[in-house]
Amino acid sequence: MYIFDGAMGTMLQQSGLVEGECPELFNVDHPAIVTGIHAAYLQNGSDIVTTNTFGACGLKLADYGLEHRVKEINTAAVRAAKAAIEAVKPEAKVAGSMGPTGQFIEPLGQISFDEVYATYYEQALALIEAGVDFIIIETIIDVQEMRAALLAARDARETLHKSKGEVKIICQFSFSEDGRTITGTPPEAAAIMVEAMGADVVGINCSLGPEQLIPLVGRLASVTNLPISAQPNAGMPMLVGKETVFPLSPAEMGAYVPDLLDAGATFVGACCGSTPAHIAEVAKAAHNYSPKERTEVVPFTAFTSRTSFVKVGHTEKPIIIGERINPTGRKVLAKEIKEGSFAMVKRDALAQVAAGADVLDVNMGVPDVDVVATMKRAIMELTMLVDVPLSIDTLDPDAMEAGLKAYPGRPLINSVNAEPEQLERVLPLAKRYGAAVLCLPLGKGDLPATAEERVALAKEIVLAAYAVGLRSEDLLLDPLVLTLASGQDSTVQTLRTLAMYKETFGFPTVMGLSNVSFGLPQRPYLNSQFLTMALSHGLTAPILNPLNGTVKKAFIAGRTLLGFDPAAAEFIADYGQDEEVVPTGAVTAKQTEAVSFTSEDPLENIQHAVEQGEKELVIELVEKALAAGIDPLKITKQALSEAMNVVGDKFGSGKVFLPQVMLAAEAMQGAFQTIKRVLPESDGITRDTVIVATVKGDIHDLGKNIVAALLENNGYRVVDLGKDVDPAEIVAAVKREGATVVGICSLMTTTMPMIDVTIQAIRDAGLPSKVIVGGAVLTQEYADKAGADSYAKDGISAVNIVKRLLGDD
Repeated sequence: MYIFDGAMGTMLQQSGLVEGECPELFNVDHPAIVTGIHAAYLQNGSDIVTTNTFGACGLKLADYGLEHRVKEINTAAVRAAKAAIEAVKPEAKVAGSMGPTGQFIEPLGQISFDEVYATYYEQALALIEAGVDFIIIETIIDVQEMRAALLAARDARETLHKSKGEVKIICQFSFSEDGRTITGTPPEAAAIMVEAMGADVVGINCSLGPEQLIPLVGRLASVTNLPISAQPNAGMPMLVGKETVFPLSPAEMGAYVPDLLDAGATFVGACCGSTPAHIAEVAKAAHNYSPKERTEVVPFTAFTSRTSFVKVGHTEKPIIIGERINPTGRKVLAKEIKEGSFAMVKRDALAQVAAGADVLDVNMGVPDVDVVATMKRAIMELTMLVDVPLSIDTLDPDAMEAGLKAYPGRPLINSVNAEPEQLERVLPLAKRYGAAVLCLPLGKGDLPATAEERVALAKEIVLAAYAVGLRSEDLLLDPLVLTLASGQDSTVQTLRTLAMYKETFGFPTVMGLSNVSFGLPQRPYLNSQFLTMALSHGLTAPILNPLNGTVKKAFIAGRTLLGFDPAAAEFIADYGQDEEVVPTGAVTAKQTEAVSFTSEDPLENIQHAVEQGEKELVIELVEKALAAGIDPLKITKQALSEAMNVVGDKFGSGKVFLPQVMLAAEAMQGAFQTIKRVLPESDGITRDTVIVATVKGDIHDLGKNIVAALLENNGYRVVDLGKDVDPAEIVAAVKREGATVVGICSLMTTTMPMIDVTIQAIRDAGLPSKVIVGGAVLTQEYADKAGADSYAKDGISAVNIVKRLLGDD
């Protein structure tokens, strides 16, 4: 058990940090103050102190023009922490803090994965070189940023020839009250992903109080044996007058520690609102309590997306990997991909998910295309659209890495074979990016005809995988399915291979089902019969077409007969009544509703296209509607606005998450641009101007950027003044731009008074603009007292408020 420290920012403010000043620069200009804060925490029970480097990466220091001083500031921070340790508690350790950049990685934002990786690598290198014992990546709300930071920390550690024992990496996410990050990731998916990528500790900090963290720590402990850290705020913030306060006293904070330890926490500390007095109570409670023994998690194989996770294995019910995002033998799909259109790819994805696919296989193997760029785009498009995990299907290592880098989670690589060059290129990629990998028993020379030959090849691959550091739970096996036309013994050997795999390795098994019937008649019937036999021999994840009714029924029936469907509930729910067998490639009524645009009402089709983020299709549908003489204002109000209302309702109820919202908003923007292009003189289509800004003294802008993007994609003209904006500058911009709405935000308790000052400046100038306020520390009560016209708790509500204020709803 280890005790962390508490808040640094509030302690610096008490020690003279003024509004708008860079907190991390105190390491250089006022090191004695920083050392004194560390000493206070050590004197009150901390075993680990966290450096004052939360915003000390180049991207964040650029806000102050200090991006060229990354090494200096981080080195000074470590020196200040070590000075406190030497004076107070020599056995204590130093954790080098790396906080969020404040930007979303593409496609959610504009910055690239490589740029974020580079800024974290520079900071991690400085921290490790200065002598930290831990790198703590904290307060992260998006898995892509965590992946970039974790890779950077690992690489920096390796560059400096430091081992995991010398420098451990802690990955701490920040979750909202709904138990997910802002971008929709649950604790289980977060833990599975970072463990696969080599994190040493996984945890949670900020956003919530200890009461809210207890069940989330338990959810982390349910899927990982990694040590868990928990650093809650001193309760959920409350408004007292116009000041936001954290309500938990030190004693109240300490009272939650036993439950955090019982839930599985190994490292405990505190975050916003905490002081050395809080840590003293946390330490006392921890040392006076013997937590119950943590239940060990039996290792398992799983894939994750940004918003979900799927387990696969012999003790789990079999899952479906959808096969249709593959241009092989599909001329129309291949043609669209070659032309740069992903409309069919996305419709196939939605249809397969609606039909029950648990994972989607993604193959971009089209001749004469840039397969690297195409795979990257496909992964980005699909991860914004669907919430199921993906399988990256390519033998091209460069395309594979592009897909892995773009993927916000733990995917399946399909596949690696026993050829030396493949092992040398693919296995390190799986290790680096935390992917699971499908092992295909192929080598140089003839195809392995017997089960024994295939098992021997599988052993070669498995041993090579272990040699690069992959774990057993990272590996899946393919039995190699050959067409029945290749020999009457081919399917028998495949079934024998499945059985031998289960007995020899125990790993999950995956195979492409439809290969067996290639070149034969009645393929769905043959596939379905083979599927049932394969399931009984140990197949755990067939790659199949879930839109094929015959095969899908065989899958559900096989899963039921093997005991994975208690009381046959799933079978009865799907097939309790007689229904017409759905032919190959067709879709059911439910699937049609989910993915097709076949309504006789063109406005309804446009609405559905926006809801599903069909950026390409919505342009075509709007063009047709305009050509048919439909009023553009009618399109805007009855299709586009209604679509975003539906998306907003789903977002509020937790049915969709920020990526899907952003994708729908982009589709809506495409529709607006199409109307303006086709009918440039159309009245009423260009909406009012909205100014957005973060108030003076506050350099946080992630929430503001989300609001700006959503407003822009809803057709409003947005003037983004940026962060740390003086009230006079906002007033001048309102006059210059003729803005009808002003959106201002604050994410720091110290800058909240600037909300009042800015609103008063707008009122004193006699401007008629409506003012909306938002930000993590604001509340409706504060907004009312400050004189705002409205308060927005998130980006969706901000858009809806703007619509209502301007009569656009």
